[in-house]
Amino acid sequence: MANILIVEDDHTLNKGIQIALKKDGHEAVGAYSFFEGVEFLVKMQFDLFLLDINLPDGNGIAFCKKLREKSSSPVLFLTANDTEEEMLKGYEAGCDDYIAKPFSIAVLRKKIQVLLKRVNSEQKKNSILQFGDLEIDREQMIVKKSGEEVHLTGKEYSLLEYLALRQGKVLTRKVLLEQVWDVDSNFIDENTLSVHVRRLRQKLEKDPKNPVYIVTVFGIGYIFGKELP
Repeated sequence: MANILIVEDDHTLNKGIQIALKKDGHEAVGAYSFFEGVEFLVKMQFDLFLLDINLPDGNGIAFCKKLREKSSSPVLFLTANDTEEEMLKGYEAGCDDYIAKPFSIAVLRKKIQVLLKRVNSEQKKNSILQFGDLEIDREQMIVKKSGEEVHLTGKEYSLLEYLALRQGKVLTRKVLLEQVWDVDSNFIDENTLSVHVRRLRQKLEKDPKNPVYIVTVFGIGYIFGKELP
């Protein structure tokens, strides 16, 4: 599930949250001070942060500002002081939500569920490349044309994805061979690239002889979807 860092100096509360989250299938790591939290932040990647506002050697708002330098994962503040001023400071620092102490573990779980669901939804949305009726699902490595799945080989998919992510940019044959085949282009027959482009056009284009997706730039290489929105 998710990897979650809990920065809370109340040992009983911190341990209790860890136990509850682990029951839900998450990986929960507990830090009991600002300094300890920073150590975990440097060493590990987290999908969500639970931060106490008041820590013995600092505060959660400063910690939130620091973590925002390297992470966009959701931040949920645990606070005994839910005044409007305190909440505004937290939101300005980059937090996503608050929960006031004392709180129900069930409510905390629900807030975590909502935040993670939102992140997953955004990630899934960002993983889909759409060009007219051509859809490239980067997460599932599936390509669809007019809603129908197009069966590609691994290298065909890799080449298509590499081109699509650089829509409108001219890519030389040398760059494509080095990046997609991951070898020195001097040791790959250039015909290999031409064959894969031809196969992709046959599978994706309405008229392979007049392509709109993978267009040849004579003497240089290819450009993807120059005229596509």
